[in-house]
Amino acid sequence: MIIDTHIHLDDQRYTEDLDDVLQRAREGGVERFIIPGADVTTLKRAVEIAEKNSDVYFAVGVHPYDKEQFDTLAFEDYVIHEKCVAIGECGLDYFRLEGSDEEKEKEKQEQKRVFKAQIEIAKKYKKPLIVHIRDASHDSKTLMIEANASEVGGVLHCFNADEQLLILGEHNFYFGIGGVVTFKNAKKLVNVLPKIPQEKLIIETDGPYLTPTPHRGERNEPLYTTLVAQKIAQILDLRVEEVENLTTKNAQELFDIS
Repeated sequence: MIIDTHIHLDDQRYTEDLDDVLQRAREGGVERFIIPGADVTTLKRAVEIAEKNSDVYFAVGVHPYDKEQFDTLAFEDYVIHEKCVAIGECGLDYFRLEGSDEEKEKEKQEQKRVFKAQIEIAKKYKKPLIVHIRDASHDSKTLMIEANASEVGGVLHCFNADEQLLILGEHNFYFGIGGVVTFKNAKKLVNVLPKIPQEKLIIETDGPYLTPTPHRGERNEPLYTTLVAQKIAQILDLRVEEVENLTTKNAQELFDIS
């Protein structure tokens, strides 16, 4: 059994064949799915999918690229839903910073405000966090520790292999490993993976993005978590079944799902 802890089933690229996508995954041994709350405009769709499928859950949150939507999102309307298992994906992303130094700093501060606010919501409702970090490892780590995010913990989605973030494992955070681990240029992640405590590993796709080898260039889907599990097993010198069992147990504990 595998749990895909990060799959954007509410994305329009799954609209026409969602039932087939889920069925293929189930037949391949993927038995739980979590839709992150990245796009506020598709959040209702995520809830509908979760309500229709007993093995699908969702999170509510605002991606750093969409921070302007934060103040308009009625978190309470979603976080109390029985299928809501986390807050996020939220975090910091400095990859697309543009403009003058002053404008870039203003953007960073606004991202931090929205991220910290979502950490507080997670603590209020006792939900784990799904954290997005890109080109912002130091600021993210510092903010999370200072905000006592360890109270609820969470996952570093699509872990970027930055070793300074490994300390967050001591603060109740897990590390999401997806298709990137299968890429030829993923040497950094391959080298860091053995340094992550096995009790802190979980599997994800981030579908429809980051499709693993040998399907790069195609739409990603939950079935391909099996390829991620195989690669992790190879790197850690474990049996695939061991990887599936330990990552499933970890995900169940983190998101409080059976």
